[in-house]
Amino acid sequence: MATSGARSSRLGGLGQWWGVIAAALLIAAWMNRAAGPVVVATLSGMLLTWCFFQAPVTCGAPVRGREDGCRNNATGLLMGCHIRQHRWQKLKMLILRRQVREFCGGLFSDGKATLVTLAALGSFLSGLVAFIPGMALG
Repeated sequence: MATSGARSSRLGGLGQWWGVIAAALLIAAWMNRAAGPVVVATLSGMLLTWCFFQAPVTCGAPVRGREDGCRNNATGLLMGCHIRQHRWQKLKMLILRRQVREFCGGLFSDGKATLVTLAALGSFLSGLVAFIPGMALG
């Protein structure tokens, strides 16, 4: 059975950071008019997926006795850390109306979370704008 260390070395460290490459390609696709809206939308979707499920951020799941939540490393804005109870806790927060405000507050809790949140918002808007006639791609 392969460990996460073996998995990341097999991919040369790109397993966790492929979203940064997708972001760079998305910026290049917006600059190059020949890329087309399908390429922009695909790269936007890839970047949004990375932000939600694989970007390195702080867990932030609610913990008794801690105002700022769990401080373990996590993968993605919607996922928790290695603790089983935290794994889907942040995603569940979006479903429960009383906890949506707490989840949204955690999106800008530190520098990493803010950067990934802004990348997610930008990629979402990029995917929408790519298909609007008369915009940057045409």
